[in-house]
Amino acid sequence: MSEFHQEGPITTIHGFYDLFDPEAYLARLERKLEKFSRHMCISLLLPSLYEEIHVPEVLDNIIHQINQVNYLCSVVVALGGAKEEREFLEARAYFSRLKKENRDVKVVWVDGPRIGKIFKKLQDQKIPIGVPGKGQSVWITLGYLFAGEVGDVIALHDCDIVAYDRLLLGRLIEPTANPNNDFEFCKGYYARISPTEREMKGRTKRLFVDPFLEALVNIMHDRGQIKLEEFFRYHRTFRYPLAGEFSCVTRLARAINMAYDWGLEVSTLSEVYTRLTPKKIAQIDLCKNYEHKHQELSETDGSKGLHRMVVDIAKFYLNYVRSHGMAIDDAFIDMLQHTYYSTALGFVKSYSDDAESNDLIYDRHQEELSVRYFRDFIATAWDQASQEKEGTQIPSWNRVIYSVPDIYEDLLAAVKRDNA
Repeated sequence: MSEFHQEGPITTIHGFYDLFDPEAYLARLERKLEKFSRHMCISLLLPSLYEEIHVPEVLDNIIHQINQVNYLCSVVVALGGAKEEREFLEARAYFSRLKKENRDVKVVWVDGPRIGKIFKKLQDQKIPIGVPGKGQSVWITLGYLFAGEVGDVIALHDCDIVAYDRLLLGRLIEPTANPNNDFEFCKGYYARISPTEREMKGRTKRLFVDPFLEALVNIMHDRGQIKLEEFFRYHRTFRYPLAGEFSCVTRLARAINMAYDWGLEVSTLSEVYTRLTPKKIAQIDLCKNYEHKHQELSETDGSKGLHRMVVDIAKFYLNYVRSHGMAIDDAFIDMLQHTYYSTALGFVKSYSDDAESNDLIYDRHQEELSVRYFRDFIATAWDQASQEKEGTQIPSWNRVIYSVPDIYEDLLAAVKRDNA
């Protein structure tokens, strides 16, 4: 995006490189990162489902692009969905192509029996480990990285990025790896326009998160809840709060509690908010356009799709409000639903005008229907939150190590044996 607007307490790093020679920029960027890597270890964490190795047109390109960079000291794959040993061995062989001189590669078999014993050991100590999913997979894999004391900077991105380019990886890492600035956390953002359908994607972000946060900012302001207003305004500053791509210094990652459900990304932003001053936080424009698999709305089934995603995200925010000194009741939820709905309809009008001027296809009727569903999902989120005493976060590794001092040794041994 060729503009230079800064808004809110964090720094936005724009995509000016696209105005000039992107290839020359990439060469300079990688030379810079290779220089940084002589004095620090940069690790890449890849959460992947077993099924994704059977989409070679996507994952083959990701591996090919990563193999062209020389600044990573380690790549660790958080493998979920591999229930049988043959599936793990197949995935381990597939990701072994990432191995290079001076680069270690490991696959953490999240559903394997050895990691399963570690989960059981944690549960025996009354440590919540959540439920299987991306959040749990990332959390246990971070534990392995911390156990080996590998990595001064850790980057994370998904394995379903259709238009992946190593420029995305370099830009994601540079702000936190660069010793000449002061960033300890960097969040990626990007446009999401389907090039084949000529439509705006990212419905959860556009139609729920943005108007929901806007509504909460206004509500907290009107009620004199200054701290909560600042918190939601901080979240509103991020251009794509649901992006799965971020990099951070290892010290910060050790201290973060991690959500195991679809609230993972907004939970992470909240943890960063608690632990860093805004000047240490950045967001960066990663690429011209981003394409990955799309979720169905799933209007009637709350266990999947955007339905579950919206409920999990709303539930996290509602729990945050309750845990920071503000009571919530049914009347508040009713007011929040109406405020969200009217705010979201204003967003839909803006998206419609934006699409019209950019010659995009825009189904305004369907977008407004989605907003109605999302409004109703807020009530579902409240029903679930009001019945649950615990949140959806797994404790940080800094906390876990006090309860299970030998857990790092267990993790190192398990992953070593699985990868032998």
